[in-house]
This record gives sequence, structure tokens and C-alpha cells, in this order.
Amino acid sequence: MFGFPKNTLRNTLIIVITVLIGMILGATYQQKKNDGELKIFPSISLQPKEKLDRILKVIKNNYVDSVNTDSLQELAINDILNSLDPHTVYLPPVQAKNQNESLEGNFDGIGIEYYILNDTLFVTHVRENGPSFKAGLLKGDKITAVNDKNLADKKLLSENIVNSLRGKSGSNVKVTVKRKGSPKPLFFDITRDKIVVSSIDVAFLIDKETGFIKISRFGANTEEDFSDALDRLMKNGMKSLILDLRGNGGGYLNAATALADQFLPDGKLIVYTKGLHEPRTDYTSTKDGLFEKGNLAVLIDEGTASASEILTGALQDLDRATIIGRRSFGKGLVQEQFGFDDGSAMNLTIARYYTTSGRSIQKSYTKGKDVYKDEINKRFEHGDYTSLDSALTDSTFLPKQKFKTAKGRVVYGGGGIMPDIFIPLDTSKYSTFYQKINEKGLITKYVYDVLINHINPKQFVNAADFTIKYKISDKEYQGFLNFCTFNKVDYKLNETQLSKPLIDSQMKALLARYYFDEEGFYRVLNKDDDFVEKALVELRK
Repeated sequence: MFGFPKNTLRNTLIIVITVLIGMILGATYQQKKNDGELKIFPSISLQPKEKLDRILKVIKNNYVDSVNTDSLQELAINDILNSLDPHTVYLPPVQAKNQNESLEGNFDGIGIEYYILNDTLFVTHVRENGPSFKAGLLKGDKITAVNDKNLADKKLLSENIVNSLRGKSGSNVKVTVKRKGSPKPLFFDITRDKIVVSSIDVAFLIDKETGFIKISRFGANTEEDFSDALDRLMKNGMKSLILDLRGNGGGYLNAATALADQFLPDGKLIVYTKGLHEPRTDYTSTKDGLFEKGNLAVLIDEGTASASEILTGALQDLDRATIIGRRSFGKGLVQEQFGFDDGSAMNLTIARYYTTSGRSIQKSYTKGKDVYKDEINKRFEHGDYTSLDSALTDSTFLPKQKFKTAKGRVVYGGGGIMPDIFIPLDTSKYSTFYQKINEKGLITKYVYDVLINHINPKQFVNAADFTIKYKISDKEYQGFLNFCTFNKVDYKLNETQLSKPLIDSQMKALLARYYFDEEGFYRVLNKDDDFVEKALVELRK
């Protein structure tokens, strides 16, 4: 979960870290035991960085076993950062690169989506006009080897051979493909290119006047992507909008405030930030919003964090939207990223943010990082997911911190955003059988290995048509149960019937995604989604 301003990535001297390391690790004397005699050598006056280097050198040259001193240095850095807050972290080069690619919305690759099916990469989507599309790869192809390395070798899969599909733009990668109807393997040389990924998961009209937009992160392109989606839906008649922020772990603060601006009139305070070394900065709306008057519902859950909480908090405090779901994560800290020459980086908390009403929604981290991370699980054990009363009395939530919205409604700070309308987690269709098949990923395996061969997608006009007309037949469901038996999962009939609606919905959604992309997937899921159903009721009042 992030929450740092865009365009703040900059190099900084690693001495900032090593000075602190020296303070912790520095010692006045060096001790060495030799032939039973303890000898004490006064150390030369050293700078902190020199002291750390000397310690690591002594360990490397004298320790009983082989030691990776680079790893030891990272451990020392992590120990320092762990003493601060849970969101100040050190990122090794690979992690820093992956995080930045995710937020920037682009990476170098071949332009496919895939699922690891048995000992192959099953291609579920080929990006139109992308590298794989141009090379001739098709949806449904099974990649059996990458650069002549056979994926049937489980060791290769476990070593993330799939990462070799990515690489520098302009470089080549060779893939071996098994294609339905082709008796012999096919070979493709694919030239990697820049792949631009939208921040918007999906945007479509649920009905003639109600739009649905889901956002999974707030990245560099989110403002532009969202504006395009909003404009397109409004031109098609949208008058009300459901904005789905469930599972959105955050991203760039500026992207969140830009989205808030789309819904608010000119001059409204969206959020403000301040820290010891960061003076108060106010973020206010402008007159350029595209959807300042339409009805709005925002969906949140325990995975809604950071930048997505900034957007939600502003819309709740200004009474601009109805917030529906469960209490959000509770991250009210802003990070700035400091990059190092080796590609690693440090996300350092530089400020807290406060919503329009003045509340901080940061939950407590005084009991340490492990307790902080486990807090979401503790909510489940406490009953927060299934009962509003439990959620309001949870010790990790501080309902005594009361604030008021623009219209005088009471809202709370100190542990996430409590929605206006609570939606309990529905566990009525869960069973031991459902848990077992989820652990083995059998629903997805059955869809991609068996069910797609039974469907003729040409009989459906579009995703909406598929959602209405297609149903998992009793024969197909029995085929799934046989598939479970083949994969050594026993079951009781009453459990299979209890979980059948849930399993049917998930299989149908995966099929819809395969044939009609993300719109198909979410159209199916929304049909049985309590959050969406409640939002539609509220918007139609």
C-alpha cells in the first residue's frame, strides 16, 4: 500500500542510512580471542560508514561459515527502518523496479496474460497490436518452453522462468507453443516492447443510466484513464456511477486528488498533509470536474487503503457520495521514495494526511509491525466482517474520534473509514469442499482445461448477452465434480450443493473474462454482488 507524491523519486546519499547504522552497530573496542587469550585492540577513529564496512569485512574474513555481506547490510538497514513505522521500507532493486513499473503503468514485455496450467503457460489474453499479437500468438495457446527451456521441468517454473518473458524493449525472446489443432509445436520469436497498462480495471454501463468503474491502483496514468472512461460513459447516457475501490491499495496521492476533483465543485478542500519537515499542504478541487452533480456510490473494503482512502474520505466528508461496504484498511501516512545508484530504494514516511473534516484515519502501529500486519485478520476473528456492531466496538477502531461532515453527519477517525452503509461478508455458501478446491485452484483449472472447449462464443453478441443467456449446466457441474475426484478431492453431496451457486458464478465469470475480457468478468460477478446490488438501490432512490 502506497501513498506518496508523484515525481518525488530522487537519488540520495546512502550515508543517510549508514550514519544511523554506525550509531547502532558502532563499538569502541574490537575483541579477538586467540589461543585462549582475550585481546582488546583500541579501534581507530572511524566514520560510521567506514565502521560498517570494517564490521562486514571482519565478518567476511573471519566468520565460521560463508556469509553474503550484502545481505547483512540490507538486514542492518531493515532493522533501522523497522523501528520507524510499518510503511517506511527498504526495497531491493527488483522490488523497487516492480513497484515503480506498477505505478507508472508500463513495463517491457511481450503483451500477454497467462495462467500456469499444469506444466505450461496458458495464454488467456493477447494484447491487441502488442508484441505477441504481431508475432502471431493466440489466446488459448500453451507456452511449453521459453528460450528453449522446457517448462515441464518443475524446477524451472519454481525459479520463475516466466520472468524471462520480460526484458529490455527491443530484445527478443523465443517461445515454444502447443496450439489446439496443430500436431507439431510452433515456434515464435517475439520482440519485446513497452507495454502500457491502464489503471482502470473496467468501465461499462450496468444499465442505461448507471456506470460501473473499478480501479485497482492510483498510478501515473490514472487521471487520464479515468477521465477518458468517465467521458465515454457520460456520452453513452450515464447519470449515476458506482466507483469500486475494493482491494485498491493506493498509489500516488496526486492521482487520488485528481479523481476527487472530477466529482467536486471548485474550491473544496480534498485533503491536507503535514509532517515535521513537511509544511502543511492543502489539495483543493478546481472547476474542471466532469461529474460534479451525478449520483455517486463508492464501494470499499478492508483492502481499500492509502490513496484510495484519501478519495473516499473526501467524498464522505463533503457528503458527495454514499460509501458502501466494510471499514477500510486505515493508512494515513504519506511516503516519498528515495532511490539509490544500485536500483534499490527507500520509501520513507514524510507526512500524515488528514481528510476534509480534519481526521487522520491511520490505525495504531505502537505494538509493532507484526501486530500491525495481523490486524486485518484480527478483525475477522472479532466478527468485524459480518457484524456492524462488532466493527464499531473493535479496539483497533476508535469511534471516540468523532468528526462531522459538511452536512453535520458524524464520521470517525483513528482506524480506517467506516462506510455509510455496512455490507457483511456472506459466508453462507462456503464449505470445506469449497475451501479444498480453492486451495488447489481447481475452478480455474477446470475452466481453462475443459470448459472452454465446450463453449461456442460466437453464439453470444457481447459480454452483456453472455451474462444473461449462459448458464453452467448440471452436466457441466457434474463434470467439475468428476474433475475434483480425479484431482483427489473428496466431497459430500450436501457441500457441493451448498457451494454450487458460488462455484457456478466463478466459473461463468472466468469464461466471460476469457471471451469478453474484464467487462465480461465483472458483469457476471456483479449479478451476485451484495455491494453492487445495494449501490443500485441507493442510486435509484
